[in-house]
Amino acid sequence: MCGIIGIVARERVNQALYDGLTVLQHRGQDAAGIITCDDQRLYLRKDNGLVRDVFHTRHMLRLLGNIGIGHVRYPTAGCESSAEAQPFYVNSPFGICLAHNGNLTNTDQLKQELFRDDLRHINTNSDSEILLNVFAHELARQGTLGINENHVFDAVAGVHRRCRGAYAAVTMVIGYGIVAFRDPCGIRPLVFGKRDTAAGTEYMVASESVALDVLGYERVRDVAPGEAIYITQDGQLFTRQCAEAPRYATCIFEYVYLARPDSIIDDVSVHKARLRMGEKLAAKIQREWPEHDIDVVIPIPDTSRTSALQLANSLGVKYREGFIKNRYIGRTFIMPGQQQRKKSVRQKLNPIDLEFRDKNVLLVDDSIVRGTTSRQIIQMARDVGARKVYFASAAPPVRFPNVYGIDMPSVDELVAHGRSVEQVAAEIGADRLIFQDLDDLIGAVRKGNSKLNIFDCSVFNGEYVTGDVNREYLDHLQNQRSDNAKQERRDPESEEVIEMYNNA
Repeated sequence: MCGIIGIVARERVNQALYDGLTVLQHRGQDAAGIITCDDQRLYLRKDNGLVRDVFHTRHMLRLLGNIGIGHVRYPTAGCESSAEAQPFYVNSPFGICLAHNGNLTNTDQLKQELFRDDLRHINTNSDSEILLNVFAHELARQGTLGINENHVFDAVAGVHRRCRGAYAAVTMVIGYGIVAFRDPCGIRPLVFGKRDTAAGTEYMVASESVALDVLGYERVRDVAPGEAIYITQDGQLFTRQCAEAPRYATCIFEYVYLARPDSIIDDVSVHKARLRMGEKLAAKIQREWPEHDIDVVIPIPDTSRTSALQLANSLGVKYREGFIKNRYIGRTFIMPGQQQRKKSVRQKLNPIDLEFRDKNVLLVDDSIVRGTTSRQIIQMARDVGARKVYFASAAPPVRFPNVYGIDMPSVDELVAHGRSVEQVAAEIGADRLIFQDLDDLIGAVRKGNSKLNIFDCSVFNGEYVTGDVNREYLDHLQNQRSDNAKQERRDPESEEVIEMYNNA
């Protein structure tokens, strides 16, 4: 899960790209980057850290030009090197930059092909660099000193033939414009919009529509699965379907947790989808536990608030805010290690004891992944006097790894894998645990757009929509991306710096 943005405007885009990335910050907190182009020259700033920390006034002043792309990074592979911050750049052909959200599932094969057949070197462990080089090679195969929309779309078609997995990408081709494309299943989101000015029409692409809203762009529509859009540097827009068999299989976890509630993804309001999740969860409680003794419903901020409020209204139970959140702590789910996640939960949330004391409390969260957060929050509720602590998840049990760009790679780290609901409840310390049914979750999202017939629900049912994921691949992914593997790959020099700092 990362955030991407691209703008072709009539004035400098540095501030707009910065503002757009801050709105997409929830999609990645590890690194940020912006690259712009002015008079055939590139200007790049990227580094580890939040957007506000990576870009200072001196950096912004150097980002010249009316066209550019940006990225906020969320590392699924656990690499903390700034070398893997995006956007990436290759100088041939023309000079191309790329920012990517997702994860390729055939990276090893592609890396070999790029070296053996395309004579290209990959310098990092990032699949985004591989995607960039595949696109660059396909564009070079057009065999022309200048390109038009047909050359661009033929190159994207070549990418679709070679690449597997999830990818929403925005590229900037120096001297020509911005190209954005989405994988043939549309797993990761991508939307574009426009803004009419006195100087002409401006265009923008982004991971979520909320970025368009904040910058005053009118949402045109989502980029369709397999589709590419090409915006020339003088503001012309071209679109074309470039995949042979595209289909919608949007990641349903975007609606559960990843996206902001004020975004619209594939014509579905995330906010309304979460309201419906709360309604369906309440219906399940009424159906299976009609004599419940819940005194109060309390959400675990922030993502679950919408579902929790609707659940409480449907049950006719009081809704209360019981936790105060420290806004200066990042999203626990995307912290790069188990120890850091455990530490940050206590720093992030503090309970209001009056809302818990001597009450039977139903805590509501968007999902339960590793169980780390849930276990500690339930204990917090007990520590401040809750009589009973029930727990409800707006999503079904997460039992399988994700291979499409979300950091759920190791089944050993998923609390629900191989466990019954009762066993998970015991593991996190809940008196009772209620999970959303998968059919209800799908129904809650699909009601917003009946054309969405298939979703990527692989973390819940183990069915991978790209059809190329087997046991061998999952084992390989686990060996690379488990918390233990990430810890082993930490830069020894940075460890020495930390040790010196601690001893000072």
